[in-house]
Amino acid sequence: MLRFALKRLLLAVPVLIGVSLLVFAWTRALPGGPAQALLGERATPAAVAAVERNYGLDRPILVQYGKYMSRVATGDLGRSITSRRAITTELKDRFPATVELALSAMFFAVAAGIPLGVVAAKHARKAIDHISLVGSLLGISMPVFFLALILKWAFAVKLGWLPSIGRLDVKLKLDRHTNFLVLDAIIGRNGTALVDALKHLVLPAVALGTIPLAIIARITRTAVLEVMTEDFVRTARAKGMSQRIVNRRHVLPNALLPVTTVIGLQTGLLLSGAILTETVFAWGGMGTWIFDAVAKRDYAVLQGGILFIVIVFVIVNLLVDIGYALIDPRIRLR
Repeated sequence: MLRFALKRLLLAVPVLIGVSLLVFAWTRALPGGPAQALLGERATPAAVAAVERNYGLDRPILVQYGKYMSRVATGDLGRSITSRRAITTELKDRFPATVELALSAMFFAVAAGIPLGVVAAKHARKAIDHISLVGSLLGISMPVFFLALILKWAFAVKLGWLPSIGRLDVKLKLDRHTNFLVLDAIIGRNGTALVDALKHLVLPAVALGTIPLAIIARITRTAVLEVMTEDFVRTARAKGMSQRIVNRRHVLPNALLPVTTVIGLQTGLLLSGAILTETVFAWGGMGTWIFDAVAKRDYAVLQGGILFIVIVFVIVNLLVDIGYALIDPRIRLR
């Protein structure tokens, strides 16, 4: 297993280098520049030249790239041009919010999607299957921001059951050790803050998890139906095994392989930040951070943030590969 994991890590190295090159070239190809965005109406030629000289943006692009990668190798992702804060500090503030939201959304998607897919497969071409299909199509087709606004209107404005913005009530005090508010509330034994943080998670997690839920449900249904037609399943039934044992020992373990891949990919996508969901609920995670950086031509945030997201994708894919190997030992030999 260790050799398998190391092999996957080595394959990720050229991916990271290639992405760093692409991101570096892409940010330099954007119209305008950070100096113009930073100075605004004061962007005289002399002022722009001074800012570019201060941040080394007037040097040849290969020199800039070499200097940037030498800093990245030491763990320094640079400093934001607009906020003047280190990118690593920004990540410490922003990434926990995105992780908390992404994991909550995926928990909702997996907890509802897999059982829904299994039930649809067991009742294939019946009313339950057709209802799940229509629901899945609606979940995939409905824009996230539209669903988020509907949820806010229904459960926050009309019913008043749940909060509509932010991660925690501004009137509550919570010692932030990790910036994972649920975890910080548990560490600090602050039950009031824990309940409030969980309430703030409900609406954005449901809105963000709807599309992954629909995808997982359809993939689970397809995978279960395919496995149920395999010879080893028919053999198990012929031996007199009950349907429950056949499902638990043979159908579900084999059907989980493609589902695991989908869950891993969707988790990686959610961890990159959900711009629309974070904007509607004023969440303040990675999505809105990088979106603002694009508008302000903040090269340091774009380069460091996107490179960090790629690293997260690589780690998630590695965990998916390891999960595959644990479920199906034959994959370790490849």
